[in-house]
Amino acid sequence: MKRFIGFIQKEFYHILRDRRSLFILFGMPIAQVLLFGFAITNEINNVDIAILDHSKDATTKEIISKIAASKYFSIKQVIDNEAAIATAFKKGHIKAVLNFENDFSKKLISENKATIQILTDATDPNTANTISNYTASILKNYQEDLNKGATLSYQIVPKTRLAYNPELKSVFMFVPGVMTVILMLVSAMMTSISITREKELGTMEILLVSPLKPFQVIIGKVVPYILLAVINAIIIILLSLFVFKMPVQGSFFLLGAESILFIINALSLGILISTISTSQQTAMMISLMGLMLPVILLSGFIFPISSMPLPLQLLSHIIPAKWFIIIIKGIMLKGVGIEYLWKETLILIGMTLFFIALSIKKYKIRLE
Repeated sequence: MKRFIGFIQKEFYHILRDRRSLFILFGMPIAQVLLFGFAITNEINNVDIAILDHSKDATTKEIISKIAASKYFSIKQVIDNEAAIATAFKKGHIKAVLNFENDFSKKLISENKATIQILTDATDPNTANTISNYTASILKNYQEDLNKGATLSYQIVPKTRLAYNPELKSVFMFVPGVMTVILMLVSAMMTSISITREKELGTMEILLVSPLKPFQVIIGKVVPYILLAVINAIIIILLSLFVFKMPVQGSFFLLGAESILFIINALSLGILISTISTSQQTAMMISLMGLMLPVILLSGFIFPISSMPLPLQLLSHIIPAKWFIIIIKGIMLKGVGIEYLWKETLILIGMTLFFIALSIKKYKIRLE
């Protein structure tokens, strides 16, 4: 019995001494619970909206103040005409526009009814539907307060208009997200595993002392995955066009160029993962936990980033998938060009160069 207890103590000692095991046992569950608890929500908070007030009377100002006071919305912009609505949506800075009709207060008094148009960016159908419902609820509460003690009941009628996805098809949200996940999976994970396998088998050293230069070896390892990822992207786009009837409003050339940029970004990230991985299992675990979960949870693919706590919102800025989803939705659904997407494109280019530079530095250290 003493030998058995001693054996158990030895196992506890080995586990407690191994920091990686402790991280897997305690660190990862805590991180996952916190991440899932805060990120997985279909509620909205501090959603950026714009106001178009044709009337500019006391009633509309009161309604605007009530909406601004809620935790659900943040008034990002005040626009002057309806032509500016499309531009505001294309820039991607706002998710909805509240359009107050002319003589709002006069119509409310004389006709006992006035209309507010709620225009939402339906490229994310769940968020668009939630914004409409929350806005209608705030207007209903204001209407009830207005009718207290009144002899005649006033009616504020919200009219919803859905931009870019009037039928609220969920496939318009899932195709860009699934395309992002697949390209990241094929590019980053498979590249990191492929290079780590060479290191694990000891053949990487043989390749590095061959007539080929080190950068040629790495490029030779990733070129097949570039081609495979491009083929995957083409298949996904064709399926979205002909099976799911999802439109591509923008340029196919720009869509292809941005997809290749994201593929190269993911490949450079896979190379970086291979520099810190000693085995294929380690590379797979880092890729799955370090890439797949953030891509799904923190990219805005399923859950709105604006509803997450500030630390997670800041963390989402370093997730390449977030910027690629904005780009692909902009091209496919909004039909925008590089003049609206240059910022996201530059961010992806900067991240790619950073990953490549860091990978080169780490491989130089290993070679030395």
